[in-house]
Amino acid sequence: MPIFVIKRDGGREEFSPEKIVVSCLKAGAPLDVARKIARIIECDLLKSGINEVTTKDLMKSVLSYLRQENEEWYRNWIVFDRAVKKRKSEE
Repeated sequence: MPIFVIKRDGGREEFSPEKIVVSCLKAGAPLDVARKIARIIECDLLKSGINEVTTKDLMKSVLSYLRQENEEWYRNWIVFDRAVKKRKSEE
């Protein structure tokens, strides 16, 4: 059963672990760590039995795992979100 992500604009798209990998890479994480975080989150979602997750909840999970791995990568994500996407991802 596919898992769908509810986007900020209300749209829906199928969950893609590769999007998490790309975001983690942009934050500075190496490929192996980015893939590990994406796998963990995908497994968490599958175990939960839910078929929908919001972008915000997904981002909170990614940030939590990213911070566990490396505080600098976490801060890089926060800075990028503020500067480029004009949002406060830590809220």
